[in-house]
Amino acid sequence: MLVIHQRIAAQPDWDAELLLTFEARSKSRLRTFSTTGEDVGLFLERGQPPLYDGECLRAEDGRIVRVCARPEQLLHVTCATPFELMRAAYHLGNRHVALQLGDGWLRLPDDYVLKAMLEQLGAKVELIEAAYQPEHGAYGGGHHHSHAGDAEFSYAPRLHQFGVRK
Repeated sequence: MLVIHQRIAAQPDWDAELLLTFEARSKSRLRTFSTTGEDVGLFLERGQPPLYDGECLRAEDGRIVRVCARPEQLLHVTCATPFELMRAAYHLGNRHVALQLGDGWLRLPDDYVLKAMLEQLGAKVELIEAAYQPEHGAYGGGHHHSHAGDAEFSYAPRLHQFGVRK
């Protein structure tokens, strides 16, 4: 198994590639497979931003592994005016939807309820397949609604048995 603990800057050359969805790129502990089928275990530092498309990792054996964003089903949202696009972004943010922002467009994971809401607001919504890299957020870290402090959210880490096949 290829074991990875370290994130590094993008490199011009690499030895292996991982093709991962945004959800998979958001995990610090993950068992996956390289594009050539090699068993891979990610053991990255917790609390870091998601891996981005083109980022590289260094495996324990010294190999460089490039992260590639797997195309996903996304809603591509455009509007007739900047105000309407801002209004759509406001309503999505009010529902805590992670958004990828572009010049004159928004992208979010395919969801028929949100699609209907956006169309009701007058947005043009297309279903596309593309890499998804939403904004990480202004404050970083996780998000919760407690007003009692972070003590309630010190959950024990989930344990995974990497390399065990059933």
